[in-house]
Amino acid sequence: MDQPLGMPPMRRTVFFISDSTGITAETIGNSMLAQFEGVQFDTHRLPFIDNPQKAEAASLRIKTKYAQDGQRPIVVNTMTSRALCDIVAGSGALMLDVFAPFIDPLEAELGTKQSGAVNRSHGLVDFERYEARINATNYALAHDDGLDVDYNESDLVLVGVSRSGKTPTCLYMALHYGVCAANYPLTDDDLDKLELPTRLRPYRSRLFGLTIDPNRLAQIREQRRPGSRYATLKQCRWELEQADRLMRRENIPVLNTTHTSIEEISSKIFEYLGIERHMY
Repeated sequence: MDQPLGMPPMRRTVFFISDSTGITAETIGNSMLAQFEGVQFDTHRLPFIDNPQKAEAASLRIKTKYAQDGQRPIVVNTMTSRALCDIVAGSGALMLDVFAPFIDPLEAELGTKQSGAVNRSHGLVDFERYEARINATNYALAHDDGLDVDYNESDLVLVGVSRSGKTPTCLYMALHYGVCAANYPLTDDDLDKLELPTRLRPYRSRLFGLTIDPNRLAQIREQRRPGSRYATLKQCRWELEQADRLMRRENIPVLNTTHTSIEEISSKIFEYLGIERHMY
């Protein structure tokens, strides 16, 4: 529902509750909350609610917030224990149980009951997968911003001007998918020549370009180097225009990161390059 003109935005309190890290509850919860642009949400993450004492403490905190605001809090819950869920539900909050709608159909399909064990969703179940994430993260850090240009072990190499989103995207891919992603920043010299740098040519099939709106790039760079030529809108426009020409000439696929989340950027790159990985 749209807010009437002149009225302050609606504010609501949301708790992300989990018997593990709370990452799943927060990720799914934020995706749902993003659908309500006219509401401001005050969010709180309560991880590792894995016994009745912690559940009681969480319930009390939610009740207290309810009394302070006079509005019913919203709880996005990924706890697997029905008993713990019931304790938190005693707070009077609106309970949004992420797993509940799927448990009964899965039990019926699989012919077995859920274990109800806590701390399973982000447990260290597979050491090899965990080690792959750590190794990929180390790789991304070692090959950040052209520090190491030996890309033989890379799964992909992101190319773009400075501050176009290459580093956070590489780290996200490494941490969540175990993908060895390097990144190469196009320099003024590269952009003047309008030629693919020699060190990148052997890896042409692994290259993917990132671009960004020049105004947004200027804002980001101004925060990093205030008052510098590097941060001027003129310089940003020139770099982006030259980078676009270079990547079109070299047939390098490009994605604009201005209004795109890291999750979406990563998924689109994987799809284009044919990289199939599961989130760990």
